[in-house]
Amino acid sequence: MYYGGRLFRAVETSSSSQTGRDTIFKYEQIGDMVTATYAGGEVRFGQILGRVDADGILNMRYQHLTPDGELMTGWCETTPEILPNGKMRLHEKWKWTCGHRERGRSILDEI
Repeated sequence: MYYGGRLFRAVETSSSSQTGRDTIFKYEQIGDMVTATYAGGEVRFGQILGRVDADGILNMRYQHLTPDGELMTGWCETTPEILPNGKMRLHEKWKWTCGHRERGRSILDEI
């Protein structure tokens, strides 16, 4: 599973998420290291750092800044799915490591 150069948009997410349809994620990959930047909607700018395993599952940490200047952090486990059109769908389980520390789920589709 190779994530480099792919763009994603959230199509479904838990209510405690700050990402949504206006948030665009850009992924890069070198070996088992995966990074991403993201912005849009309730996210002024964000970064992801993670590792991908042999099954394509990502173990990641994220941080972002809101438009109001609040710094948010969390972790995420992402399982990929290849859609019939050949694009990737990401199924995410995540948890905030700051603030209310809620858990949630999101689905991101490659655009």
